[in-house]
Amino acid sequence: MLKKGDRLVVATHNPGKVREIGDLLAPFGMQAVSAGELNISEPDETGVTFAQNACQKALHSAKSSGLPALADDSGLEVNALGGQPGIYSARWGGPDKDFAMAMARVHSELEAAGATTIEQRAANFICVLALALPDGTCSTYEGKVFGSIAWPMRGKHGFGYDPIFVPKDHDITFGEMDPVKKHQMSHRARAFEIFTRECLS
Repeated sequence: MLKKGDRLVVATHNPGKVREIGDLLAPFGMQAVSAGELNISEPDETGVTFAQNACQKALHSAKSSGLPALADDSGLEVNALGGQPGIYSARWGGPDKDFAMAMARVHSELEAAGATTIEQRAANFICVLALALPDGTCSTYEGKVFGSIAWPMRGKHGFGYDPIFVPKDHDITFGEMDPVKKHQMSHRARAFEIFTRECLS
């Protein structure tokens, strides 16, 4: 159980994730510091599931820092593409993680698959949070948010695939949505809700 005032490493170099996780941790009085600030390297992600990759990152930061570490592995799963890009969501953007390129690939592959209706373009974001301790233990917490893929890209908020994802019962993308509202309903927020219930006093 973590408690107010504890230092916690956010095991990522992605500024968007650091910002979102930092915002979620703030009400609990946690002192969040990113792996990048501590000059902790990014480990190779060799897992075949989101949970395995999240634990790899969290354990690497926990062992490197001697502090509890929280990592997330998240991505976009598109039904018509057999769940792709999935764990390869960032890699669809190439070595520079160009998400405009990744979003264009999602669109072109949906077009090639003949997926043109909202129902055929169903998708979900998934987030697995992993909390690792320096002793090598790791626990995971999963959240999902369902919706569909839109084209063209819309909105300047968020990061990653947000400009093409329309959450269920909404008509705007995460990229168009007020960040506060997105935080309340995102896959990361849902995973975080489970994490806070089980880990934060």
